Amino acid sequence: MTIKTINPSTGEVIQEYENITKDEIINKTKKAKEAFYEWKKDYNKRVGLLHDFAQQLQKDKENLARTATMEMGKAIKEARSEVEKCAWAIEYFADNGPLFSTDEVINADARKTVVSFEPIGVIGSVMPWNFPYWQALRFAAPSLMVGNTAVLKPASATMQCGIQIEKTFNKAGFPDGIFQTLVGDSSIVESLIDSQYVNAMTFTGSVIAGAKVAQRATAKIKKTVLELGGSDPFIVCEDADIEKASSGAVKGRFINCGQSCIASKRFIVVKKIANEFIEKFVEKTEKLRVGDPLKDDTDMGPLVNSSGLEKLNSQVKDSIKEGAEIITGGEQMDGKGYFYKPTVIKNVTTKMTLAQEEVFGPVAPIILADDDEEAITIANDTEYGLGASVWTQDLDKADKFSKMIQSGIVSVNNVVVSDPRVPFGGIKNSGFGRELSRYGMLEFVNIKTVRFYDQLVHQHHVE
Repeated sequence: MTIKTINPSTGEVIQEYENITKDEIINKTKKAKEAFYEWKKDYNKRVGLLHDFAQQLQKDKENLARTATMEMGKAIKEARSEVEKCAWAIEYFADNGPLFSTDEVINADARKTVVSFEPIGVIGSVMPWNFPYWQALRFAAPSLMVGNTAVLKPASATMQCGIQIEKTFNKAGFPDGIFQTLVGDSSIVESLIDSQYVNAMTFTGSVIAGAKVAQRATAKIKKTVLELGGSDPFIVCEDADIEKASSGAVKGRFINCGQSCIASKRFIVVKKIANEFIEKFVEKTEKLRVGDPLKDDTDMGPLVNSSGLEKLNSQVKDSIKEGAEIITGGEQMDGKGYFYKPTVIKNVTTKMTLAQEEVFGPVAPIILADDDEEAITIANDTEYGLGASVWTQDLDKADKFSKMIQSGIVSVNNVVVSDPRVPFGGIKNSGFGRELSRYGMLEFVNIKTVRFYDQLVHQHHVE
């Protein structure tokens, strides 16, 4: 079987790839396992090589950014920022990894009790196309730093990005087998999970696909971390700073053409200030420059593919039939490529398609709430629980609401962003486990207890 990558700005085929075979997957995962035994031994070597890798990312930034823009349509300025963020994360874990995994000494009945954090082996990963470098490296950075090795199955749409990551590791001087990329479509995932050399899996993508990965991995008794979809609420309280909130709304909804798990997806606005917020939000939305993503002044490029465009069109049309009203945008742009106008829609209710499904594109549905408390109730009325943002000038209220919101991340007076210094992940259908920070590093370690006794303890009667 072959895989085609298509430029979403033109609809033209960029490249074709042959699917990797099952035997080749076994060989690559075996190589990763063999490399692991040496890789885990030397922290100082890992620190040095990760710093070299971060420097290599910066050197290759322009080429890497153009590859992502060509494959999935990301605005070039956003693609550059993605590469820079990856370099930052790599440096962060190189600097802090040894501290995060230092042995802990416990005061217990033994002469000495130690909790150690040891790498578990080969981590298999299945990653999406929307942030092709960041998604892969935010799991790889802490995993490699603690001593694991990694095998990546990138999205078919951004296959070259995945290949470039492995090439960058090689250019930075990493030993063979530490980080490898598998060229293949979704049909190869089962073979990756089933490989006897793979010790754990991490997946970012849809709920349906994530459930299948988790089911197969846990059947093999392999640890899994899932980062799935989101329908993040953007809550505008009656005392919000409307100027700041409306600017945040544009950034939160339209970054990466709206194709982000943690993008603001449902704009829940208290009626008292709704008209003012909507007016400013629409005004700023209409100033976005949509077009050739390779141009530096472009704010938003195309959607990744025709199926994503068709689904977005369908979601908008369904909600219009249900009584929603388009304020701006609401249609595909003329010409080549999968371009869709930045869209704001009002009169959306909690039962409409735009509120119930994850909307992966540049469409902002506005839902009105009678008061702040109802806004929180609406925010929690979803199967997802990844992130949420709350806009209010009352920090006591913000503290109260942040505890009431059912999500893994809450940002007050800012949009939700991932940050290597803090844990990232969700609840409910948004997945389980955490990436980034010390907590993300400890997802893929053996937390081992070691106890040193001087003599046999006789008083234990329960195991």
